Amino acid sequence: MNPLYIADFNYPLPDERIAKYPLPERDHSKLLIYRDGAVSEDHFYNVGEYINPSALLIYNNTRVIQARLEFYKTTGARIEVFCLEPLTPHDYQLSLSSTTGCTWKCMVGNAKKWHTGDALELKIKNEKLKIALRAYKEEQFGNTFAVRFEWDGDDISFAEILDAAGELPIPPYLNRKTEVSDLKTYQTVYSRIKGSVAAPTAGLHFTESVLADLHRRGIETDELTLHVGAGTFLPVKTADANEHTMHTEIIAVPRETIAHILAKLGSIVAVGTTSMRTLESLYFIGCKKSGEVSQFEPYEKEYKLSTGEALQSLLEWMDATGQDVLHAETQIMIKPGYTFHVVDQLITNFHQPQSTLLLLVSAFVGGDWHTIYDYALSHDFRFLSYGDSSILTRKL
Repeated sequence: MNPLYIADFNYPLPDERIAKYPLPERDHSKLLIYRDGAVSEDHFYNVGEYINPSALLIYNNTRVIQARLEFYKTTGARIEVFCLEPLTPHDYQLSLSSTTGCTWKCMVGNAKKWHTGDALELKIKNEKLKIALRAYKEEQFGNTFAVRFEWDGDDISFAEILDAAGELPIPPYLNRKTEVSDLKTYQTVYSRIKGSVAAPTAGLHFTESVLADLHRRGIETDELTLHVGAGTFLPVKTADANEHTMHTEIIAVPRETIAHILAKLGSIVAVGTTSMRTLESLYFIGCKKSGEVSQFEPYEKEYKLSTGEALQSLLEWMDATGQDVLHAETQIMIKPGYTFHVVDQLITNFHQPQSTLLLLVSAFVGGDWHTIYDYALSHDFRFLSYGDSSILTRKL
């Protein structure tokens, strides 16, 4: 595999161009339009004008959980526990709905002050809850730990506990504390499946008004789920991006959504890089009838099925195995040289320099990312999670 130098995907991003807060009206953000090397701009509330009326727009319905918990030892030492993904039960919904305890993979701040097996206790008292949450640090996985949570009361779910005592984890590059307003503005209007520790931020621009306008134009919508992990913020630290290890994410796609995609091939619009990664992963899952996609699988294995054949194969496999919803894991790395199978247009924000998300954008526009980012920088676009948006048409 030829080297892919991450230094070639750098650009100057002044701190003042990073949007620390969203606009008062989320659909009034600026919209950059890219097609065949040409760039123009509009406002997001007009996004429907740049989508084929026969298109299918797919968004990620994940909801950000209040995943950051703060404990204090009797010595006064502060221990921060950041829940990343469930271990036992391994399913997000089962773990969040558990009323008997659960174990999560967590990042732990000040971990050296917390001895394995020692209990930390957080007393929660509000109008709805009055319980003590106990946490036990167990096995270590690199820079993360398995943390077991227990609490008294068999009618209280872990989701309720996080809602009562957790903090919404806004991106670290905002360089500020989470505020009450973030509880609303850092969720998409269509979020409903709890599990993410970061928002699928391309969707933050949508409003009920924009969705209604899409439907008036005849543009259909559908949804899938990818719970965004903290790995989305990991920078590429290797000179050769091919040596970067992609994080694994869990996806869930209903059978009827896959059938909808199959019927609309050639006019698929992905809202955000999370939807893109999920949709493109479907091709490989269908080709091999297995629920895992590895990082470099698209570049190391040659599958001869067309996209339509792969999705039909996936549907037949799901029917044969009794799956109404595809539950799978993807580690896919979309980078220059990737052959796209499903997505024709991408709605996305402006990403950090030297990030895997910028590699994805570059692959989608045939390496022409500089044209897009130079325009955005010179025309006062706002960057990153609370920033402005773009709609990109794949370069064929």
